[in-house]
Amino acid sequence: MRAEQLLSLGLLAALALSLLSPVPARAGKPLQIDLPAARAQALLETLTPVERVGQLFLVTFTGTSVDDKSQIYDLIVRHHIGGVVLLAGNDNFVAAPDTVSEAYRIISQLQAIEWQGSQEPSTSATTSEQPISAYIPLFIATSQEGDGYLNDQILNGLTPLPNLMAIGATWQPSLAEQVETVAGKELAALGFNMYLGPSLDVLESPGALVGGGLGARVFGGDPYWVGQMGKAYIKGIHTGSSGRMLVVAKHFPGRGSSDRPTNLEVATIRKSLEQLKQIELAPFFAVTGNAPDTLSAADGLLVSHIRYQGFQGNIRATTRPVSFDLQALSQILSLPAFVSWREKGGLMVSDDLGSQAVRRFYDPSGQSFAARLVVRDAFLAGNDLLYLGNILSSETQDNYSTIIRILDFFAQKYRDDPAFTKRVDEAVVRILMAKYRIYGDFNPAVVTPQADGLYTLATSQAITFEVARQSATLISPDLKDLDIVLPTPPDLNDYMLFFTDTRPGRQCSTCPDEPMLASDALQNVILRLYGPQAGGQVVRNHLMSYTFEDMASILEEGSGNAALLSDLRLSGWVVISLLEAEPTQSQAIVLRRFLSERQDLLRNKHVVLFAFNAPYYLDATDISKVTAYYGLYSKSAPFVEVAARLLFQELTPAGVLPVSVPGIGYDLLSATAPDPKQVIQLFLDLPLGATPTVDSTGTPEPTATPSFRVGDTVSVRTGVILDHNQHPVPDGTGVRFSLILSGEGGVVQQVEAATVDGVARATFSIDHSGLLEIHATSEPANTSVVLQLDITSNGIRVTVVAPTSVTEPITPTATLAPTPEQANPSAISAGRPGFGGWFAMLLFLAGLAFLALWLGGRIFSTRWGVRWALCVFMGGLLAYNYLAFDLPGSAGWIKLHGLSGILGVVVLGAALGFAGGWLWMKAVNAPVKRSG
Repeated sequence: MRAEQLLSLGLLAALALSLLSPVPARAGKPLQIDLPAARAQALLETLTPVERVGQLFLVTFTGTSVDDKSQIYDLIVRHHIGGVVLLAGNDNFVAAPDTVSEAYRIISQLQAIEWQGSQEPSTSATTSEQPISAYIPLFIATSQEGDGYLNDQILNGLTPLPNLMAIGATWQPSLAEQVETVAGKELAALGFNMYLGPSLDVLESPGALVGGGLGARVFGGDPYWVGQMGKAYIKGIHTGSSGRMLVVAKHFPGRGSSDRPTNLEVATIRKSLEQLKQIELAPFFAVTGNAPDTLSAADGLLVSHIRYQGFQGNIRATTRPVSFDLQALSQILSLPAFVSWREKGGLMVSDDLGSQAVRRFYDPSGQSFAARLVVRDAFLAGNDLLYLGNILSSETQDNYSTIIRILDFFAQKYRDDPAFTKRVDEAVVRILMAKYRIYGDFNPAVVTPQADGLYTLATSQAITFEVARQSATLISPDLKDLDIVLPTPPDLNDYMLFFTDTRPGRQCSTCPDEPMLASDALQNVILRLYGPQAGGQVVRNHLMSYTFEDMASILEEGSGNAALLSDLRLSGWVVISLLEAEPTQSQAIVLRRFLSERQDLLRNKHVVLFAFNAPYYLDATDISKVTAYYGLYSKSAPFVEVAARLLFQELTPAGVLPVSVPGIGYDLLSATAPDPKQVIQLFLDLPLGATPTVDSTGTPEPTATPSFRVGDTVSVRTGVILDHNQHPVPDGTGVRFSLILSGEGGVVQQVEAATVDGVARATFSIDHSGLLEIHATSEPANTSVVLQLDITSNGIRVTVVAPTSVTEPITPTATLAPTPEQANPSAISAGRPGFGGWFAMLLFLAGLAFLALWLGGRIFSTRWGVRWALCVFMGGLLAYNYLAFDLPGSAGWIKLHGLSGILGVVVLGAALGFAGGWLWMKAVNAPVKRSG
C-alpha cells in the first residue's frame, strides 16, 4: 500500500470521527499507560524480598496431593515460588480414564492455592514489609512433544499428535502450525500456561551416537528448515491457546551435535561461535529477533548444559556448561537477534538444574553437591527463571528441603548484596512481564479455564493423519525401483508375518504398563481396512503377529519357538515394525542379529521394515537385507494406518527425509542444494510506468515512456529456486547474476546474491547501450533463462530467451512479473497519480470545502457551514480512495480517461457530499439565517 493511500485512509477516518460529538475528558483522571513492563515494575515495588526471590523458581513435586499439608502448598503459600513443572516421571498424572480430569483438578488447585495465599497475612513479611502477599499467578509448565511415551507427559485423553521429525518430513510449516494449534488449545484448556519446547536442535550429521538421544524429537538437519518449522509450531501454540501459553524453545544454544544424552553427562561440542551462528543458533535467531511477528516468536529459551571447545577460536580452550558460563552466554546473547528479543522481555530459562549431568559436573566424586551454589551460578550466568527439577543437595534429605535452603540463601543474598539485588529485580520484572502478557490482569477467573473445555479434548485426529500421510517416506529403494522389488501388494493367497517392537510405557509408577505399539497393531489395521468385512483382500488366518522377544527366541542361543519357525517358513511377507533403534538398545541388537543370522528364514520373501521413530540408525548392511524400508517417524494409530496403506500400495509415500541417513548415502546438505536439472527463471522488477507492450510476435516493444537508459539501474529477481527434493532452497543459498554484452561474450558486471524464501535479487547499473544479457547461476544449477535488454535512445526492448538451441521469446505475462506495488500495471501506465497528485487533490478538495463553508455560513450558521464543508471533503476523498485502492472498475476508468477521469470522479464525490450535507440540514430543520 502506497504512502498516499495510507494517508488518505487515515485522514478519512479522522474526519469521520470529527463529525461525532466530542467525548468530554474525565476531570482529575491522569492518562494511564497500561503496558506489561510498567505494570511489572509497579508490582515489583510492592513485593518483599522473599516474594521477589520466589518468582525466580520453577519447582517440581511428587504425586498428585496439593492439600494444605503438602510440600508444594508450603512452597506456594509461604515461599511464593514462581511456577511448577508437572511431569509423568514425578507421578503428577494418573492412569486413564481420569488422566486429563485429574490434571485439570491439580492445576486449578495449584492456582487456587496461590490466590488463597495472597489473601492471608504473609508469614515472610517483616514489620517493615507489607503484611499481605501479592497475587501472582503461577507458571504451570510441561513438555508435550508428541508421539506418546517417552516424549509426552500426558499419555491419555489428549489428541495423539506427531513428533517433530514427522512434521519435518512433510516440509510444510503450515502443518506444524495446525498440529500445535491443537496442542495449544488442549493444554490451555487444562490450565497449562508454559510449554517447554519445541526442540530447535539441528541434527546436522546424525549417526549412531550423534544427536544426544534426541531421536525423532527434532524437525531435521537443516537450520533454515528447522527455523521455518519452529516459527510455525510456536505460532500454532500461541494461536491455539489464544495467547495464554508461553513457549520456551529448547535446547539453546543447540545440542544437535552432542554425542551423548545431556541429561546424564555434560556433553562437549567442538565448535566456535562463528560455526554455531551458521548452524545451531540459526533456528533460534528465526524465533527471536528475526521472527516475522510476535505469534511466531518464542517467549523464552531453555538453556542447555552444553560445553563448547574452541568457542572463541582457540581449540584448546573449553567453556563451562554454557548454562553456568556468564562470559559465553553473554557473548551469545549479545548477538543482534537476541539483543532485540531480550529488549522485548524474552526470558532465559535454565534447563533442569537437578539433572544427573549437572551433579556429575559439579561433584564428580559424588561426595559434595552444594545445590544453592549451583543454582546461584546458573542465575548469575544470565538465566532469569531457574528450573530446579528434582534437585538434591548433599546436606539435605529430599528435594523439598533442598529447595527451602536455596530460597533462603537467595533471600539473604538479596538483602546483603546490592549487585545481586539488582540482578534479581531485573529477572523478576521479566517474569512478571511474561505473566502480564498472557493474562492481562491477575484475576483468578481469567487464570483458571472453565471445566467445559475438557469436553473438546482428543477430537482433532484428522490433522495427525494428514501429517502421517504427508510425512511417510520411502527410504530404500528409490521410488522408481519400488515397482521392481514390490510389483504388487499382498493378495488373498499370501501369508503375512508381523514382528512388532512392543516396548512398554506407563503414565505413572503405579500405573499399568502399556505397549507403545501393540504386537498386533498393524495386523488389526490391515484386517479393518482389507479384511473380510472390507473388500476381502486378506484372510484373517493368513496373518500372524509376534514380538521382538519372539524374534530373539529363534536366534543362536535362543530358547526356540517352533510355531514361529513354522509360520516364517509359510509366510511370503515379513513385516517389521521398529521403534527407536539406538545401537545399544536390546531391540536394535535383536533385529540386526535376526537379519544377519537368519537369512535362511528370509530368503525369497518380501521383507518390509517400518521405522516408527528416527530413520538414521540402521547402516547400509542392515538396509541391504530388507526389500523396502519406510520412515513413519511416529507410532500413534494414524501412522500405523498409513503404514498399512503403504503396504497395500493404496498410498504413495509423500514425505522426504529431513535428516541425513548415512545407511543409504543420503546427505541433507546435498539434497537441499539447488537442483542442477532446473532452469532458473528470471524476472525484471519494473519501476512504475515501465510496463512493456508486446508486438504481434510476442516480443516486448520499447516502453511508451522510456524508463531505462544508460546510467539507470535495472532490478532483477529469480523465480523460486528449488532443491533436489523440489522444495525452495534454504535462505542464504548463493546466486550469481551476470550482465553480459551480447555478441562479445564479455561479462560487464557480476552480482553475488543470496536467496530469501527461495528468491534472489540483484541490481545492475546500465553502463552500455546495445544488446545486453542477464544470466543467473546457483551451483550446481547453472542454467537459467536469459533476459535480453536491447537499450536504445528510445527506451528498452526486453526479450526472454529460453535456454535451448533455438531462442524462443516468452511472453511477458509469464515472465515479466510485476513487483507487489505493480498489482495493476495498466492503471500505472495510464498515469495513476503519485504523492504529488494526492497532495494536489487535497488542495482541490480544500477549495471546494471552503466554498461549502462560506455558503453554509451565509445561509444557515457557521456550525452548519463547517459540517457542510466536511461532507464535501469526505465525499471527494471517498471517491479518490475508490480509485486509489483499485476497487472494481477503477482501473478501467483510469485507463480510459486518465487524470481528467480522476478529477471528474473526485468532483462527483464532492458533489454527492454537497448534496448529502444539504439533505442532512433539511432533515434536521437547520435554522436559516435569512428567508428568501
